[in-house]
Amino acid sequence: MKLCVALDMASKEANLALARELVGLDVWLKVGLRAYLRDGAKFIEELKGVADFRVFLDLKLYDIPNTMADAAEVIAKVGADMINLHASSGARAMRTVMSRLNALPSRPLVLAVSALTSFDESEFSAVYNENLAAAVRKFSVMSYEAGLDGMVCSVLESRLIKNATSADFLTLTPGVRPFGESANDQKRVADLNAAKKQGSDFIVVGRPIYESIEPREICERILEKI
Repeated sequence: MKLCVALDMASKEANLALARELVGLDVWLKVGLRAYLRDGAKFIEELKGVADFRVFLDLKLYDIPNTMADAAEVIAKVGADMINLHASSGARAMRTVMSRLNALPSRPLVLAVSALTSFDESEFSAVYNENLAAAVRKFSVMSYEAGLDGMVCSVLESRLIKNATSADFLTLTPGVRPFGESANDQKRVADLNAAKKQGSDFIVVGRPIYESIEPREICERILEKI
């Protein structure tokens, strides 16, 4: 299991300061939509200039297949080590993205978003008109068959996805509250013990780290526990 630290703070300077505090730890860094729109592709270079960090660029691509493939190719060349797209964009879109990326000399890991962890069962059903677990299983099989590397999902669905696809099909789980912290705007959250039990390959932790006065210490505690 790998720890992915979410750089979701309000300024580039604050995110870079956090990255500097984490030098030497075996962590990934997650750059989300706000940071990427504000700070651009150059921010990925700056993070990699701080240390040899691996970066998950969390933009959740969703568009027509060729547009998604164009965007994925650009992101790959920016230097992201992992990217994601929405599984609900469909099998053809995912296959188109993978065909484009597999033609590159090297490519990032590509994960598909199953169901946002902010959804509860009723909210998901209102949008997708489907049971959440059944939809996650369907999206996962579709993504696996399209050649992706894994899924973004809640801890609660990690084992379900691996059972429906392969033990080697990666799961990255946001909404992890390592020591029982508040769920905030997330609905389907879990702690470290549940993440380990459900076989999460990557856990994403944000607020419990960057809102702490000792973020490096929190990361060290998480790494020790996982």
